[in-house]
Amino acid sequence: SGLPESIIAAACARSGQRVLHVDSRNYYGGNWASFSFSGLLSWIKENQQKTDTSDEGEGWRKLILENEEAISLSKKDKTIQHVEDFCYGDQDSAEDVEEAGALSKLPGFGASAAEGIAQESEKESPPGEMKSPPGEMESPPLEKAPGTEPASAREGNDTEMSSENGSSPGTASGESTLVLGKTEAAPSEVTAKAPKPIAYSQIVREGRRFNIDLVSKLLYSRGLLIELLIKSNVSRYAEFKNATRILAFREGKVEQVPCSRADVFNSRQLTMVEKRMLMKFLTFCLDYEQHPDEYQGYENSTFAQYLRTQKLTPSLQHFILHSIAMVSETDSSTLEGLQATKKFLQCLGRYGNTPFLFPLYGQGEIPQCFCRMCAVFGGIYCLRHPVQCLVVDRESGRCKAIVDHFGQRISANYFIVEDSYLSESTCTNVCYRQISRAVLITDQSVLNTDSEQQVSILTVPPVDLGKPAVCVIELCSSTMTCMKDTYLVHLTCPSTKTAREDLEPVVQKLFNLNTEKETENEELEKPRVLWAVYFNMRDSSGVEKNSYSGLPSNVYVCSGPDSALGNDCAVKQAETIFQDMFPTEDFCPAPPNPEDIIYDEDEIAPEESEFSNSAEAKADSSAEESGSGGGAAVKKEDNED
Repeated sequence: SGLPESIIAAACARSGQRVLHVDSRNYYGGNWASFSFSGLLSWIKENQQKTDTSDEGEGWRKLILENEEAISLSKKDKTIQHVEDFCYGDQDSAEDVEEAGALSKLPGFGASAAEGIAQESEKESPPGEMKSPPGEMESPPLEKAPGTEPASAREGNDTEMSSENGSSPGTASGESTLVLGKTEAAPSEVTAKAPKPIAYSQIVREGRRFNIDLVSKLLYSRGLLIELLIKSNVSRYAEFKNATRILAFREGKVEQVPCSRADVFNSRQLTMVEKRMLMKFLTFCLDYEQHPDEYQGYENSTFAQYLRTQKLTPSLQHFILHSIAMVSETDSSTLEGLQATKKFLQCLGRYGNTPFLFPLYGQGEIPQCFCRMCAVFGGIYCLRHPVQCLVVDRESGRCKAIVDHFGQRISANYFIVEDSYLSESTCTNVCYRQISRAVLITDQSVLNTDSEQQVSILTVPPVDLGKPAVCVIELCSSTMTCMKDTYLVHLTCPSTKTAREDLEPVVQKLFNLNTEKETENEELEKPRVLWAVYFNMRDSSGVEKNSYSGLPSNVYVCSGPDSALGNDCAVKQAETIFQDMFPTEDFCPAPPNPEDIIYDEDEIAPEESEFSNSAEAKADSSAEESGSGGGAAVKKEDNED
């Protein structure tokens, strides 16, 4: 139930298809999930032990007929490797400490977009949306094992602001809206001057305050995912917070990068000449396609080499390359750098002063939002439901069914499988990349300012040419991903070694890992790491379908998370697969408004006569009639876009 699969499930259900969405895990999101602190500890233990799931017997093979063959699926997820966790805080006894507010068994707690998703298909469906017939499309209970669920319990959401027309700088007239959480810090969070050292037991006790993402990403304000959230109206299931600042690491120091026009002219770190240079170059990047003579002859050069020819100072070159374009110094061409810079600039001002948004409660909320949309339109969700094999018809070569771990044979027309479910025999010719990940809990920000509630993105350039840069995303407590007085820091880069070998040198540059009380003055200025985990994650993006051996034409493979900052790869993949299955259907259209539903008079006449004395009952009757899908059509206004 990762992001691409969840988007496809929502699109299929919205187009009227019957969808069964199963996951062998006991939580939503796969490698896109978010965990509470205790849930992450359970996930770490599970991946460190690497116990193979024993085959429960070959009884399911009796369901395979003579003219059929089975493609066995993997029983163990092998996408996570080299998991190492460390506690740097005060390691007082935390053996008997439990998470406060253990509400995992109550509906609505745990995964805010997924807990009780069967109930949501009834509660959230407005009049005019399709509902499942009673007893036909009901989901099984979705209770989660304590300590393993993505914990994103809703709290403190009564204050919010909406990015409506005119409410955010640069928002185009008539655009749809996203709900943005407030960026101001609560008074209680800024008055503490000398907080006490945070003990490990306190982190465990406040574990449900954490929503720790396995994959670290931000949403470009004009990226494909934001456009899809708005188009499909799935954005109503989530809230977002602006990334408040772009940082750079240069000459051993962290500094803020001016990226908007106001930031550039208010910057004290740039001279007046540098401000003019920067504005002139950024203005050119916005419409570089109209001036090919400016970069003619540099198409085959790297972007870094091109910047050196533009009479930019070294500091400006560093800011543009690593903090605005955010491309590789050695591998990215001039056109790739110009395109990335233009994308950055186009996203400025739509919802805030930076191009990025972050979903409150973590990136793991986004797949769950699309799962909710699928459930609203009749999709069935089953967690803890492994699948033994795909059943292929030898004559047609198409997949006919699956056999699950209960020995049930379930038929379908199309099958979408996440890469990690495929066995080694199917992936013999596949060459995977790896992503190095680290998650830190720290006691202060990498760059302290007057406001403690900052969401920051920082790119740390490599020391050695040819090595990848490290993307650092720092989240404050107002993102609902960590407890008060702490910060959650995500580090990501393409792997060259193990995650710890790739990322620990960067961690040592930015943070203090010394557990002793007496440290040098230089170390005291750095934020202190309280806890950390390193792991490598498989990057299966970019693998062509023909690389997999023996897959039928109606079986589609979704990749896991990629190393890019945005989510464009997942959205493109989902749309490509959906359009291949249903080329005439619209991809994730918005649900119809209740007032746009026209009912067949013959269908609703008996209802009107029966409930003529009750307007409220009549309205309920109409809603039920529309939910069954009978005799309903969506009217189109003459002035509709």
